[in-house]
Amino acid sequence: MEIRDIRSDDVNLICRHREAMFREAGRDENSLSAMTPNFRNWLEPRIIDGSYFGFLATDNNTVVAGIGMMAIDWPPHPSHPHQDKRGYILNVYVEPAYRRRGIAGRLMEMADVEFKKRGLTYAILHSTKTGRPLYEKIGWSSTTEMAKPLP
Repeated sequence: MEIRDIRSDDVNLICRHREAMFREAGRDENSLSAMTPNFRNWLEPRIIDGSYFGFLATDNNTVVAGIGMMAIDWPPHPSHPHQDKRGYILNVYVEPAYRRRGIAGRLMEMADVEFKKRGLTYAILHSTKTGRPLYEKIGWSSTTEMAKPLP
């Protein structure tokens, strides 16, 4: 198993992982088909300019898992009173045949290291029910965040 940085030619793969992640979390096909082309348009320039970064795990040159990261603007907060950015993790996905091998945990460790290299001391993510036990096991905790779609 090798891990490499994401590249601009990984856009379709990242889109496929994101769609599979949401499908497994129970999202409907109509919302996924609406999301994916818009996500692709959003993602391409951010990979190129480096504001979206991350890692892919490969087995014999076949990508089997991935993680995306960003440093997002956020006002100073009690959890990070001296910073105006937070690390943000998204698009964590492991192909079903490769699950329960520690790959997602390894990618999360690498994300911690990468955020520290970039001077970030606080990170957030939005978890699926499937991912929650892993995140809790490695020290993540739930927050009080809420959300609602606007009409």
